[in-house]
Amino acid sequence: MRYGYYSYYYDPTYLLVLIGAVLCILAQLRVKSTYKKYSRVRSRSGMTGAQAAQRILQLSGIYDVRIEHVSGELTDHYDPSKKVLRLSNAVYGSDSIAAIGVAAHECGHAVQHNKGYAPLTFRTALVPVANIGSWAGIPIILLGAVLGMNQMLIQIGIWVFALAVLFQIVTLPVEFNASGRALAMLGNYGMLAQDETSGCRKVLSAAALTYVAAAAAAILQLLRLILLFGGGRRRD
Repeated sequence: MRYGYYSYYYDPTYLLVLIGAVLCILAQLRVKSTYKKYSRVRSRSGMTGAQAAQRILQLSGIYDVRIEHVSGELTDHYDPSKKVLRLSNAVYGSDSIAAIGVAAHECGHAVQHNKGYAPLTFRTALVPVANIGSWAGIPIILLGAVLGMNQMLIQIGIWVFALAVLFQIVTLPVEFNASGRALAMLGNYGMLAQDETSGCRKVLSAAALTYVAAAAAAILQLLRLILLFGGGRRRD
């Protein structure tokens, strides 16, 4: 019992979780500082994020996507199920380079959806099972541990949690591709000058780091679960 108490509270695999948490914190700090910097730089076009998004969609031949204003900070996203592009307070009405870059990025997802971009289709299909994996995977593993290290339950829990990890991994090419499309469209449509596009690229690159950090943290958590429970050995 003393050994079990010690291993529970001083398990070295906690280091994996700590590394993942630090990566996520650093990525969030980076994106916030970069966005704050370029949110103070007004675009020469004077377009707001909402106006830029509307123009990009029209020039891309997309007329069935609505643009909505949502509350929050950096809560911008594209909803493929409803074909709605939602822009946050700091993006919708702002004419900064950062706002236009974020709006263009979300338009990139709309273009992906319009063109049937396979990774986005796959990620969208994964959403239901990934949600289940994120909230049910670890409880199933813990239930298996409580029930005398029931390996069947533990393995089910690990595989269920792995679905959430897979979602994080699939998200990476989707997000990087959307940013690439955004920068190309802003340049091709003459919406930002070359020096403005450089600042926009920095904002989108910083945002991409948050997805990389999230994927890394998820993989490290899965690795920890495998190390703790996936060996098939009964712990006393």
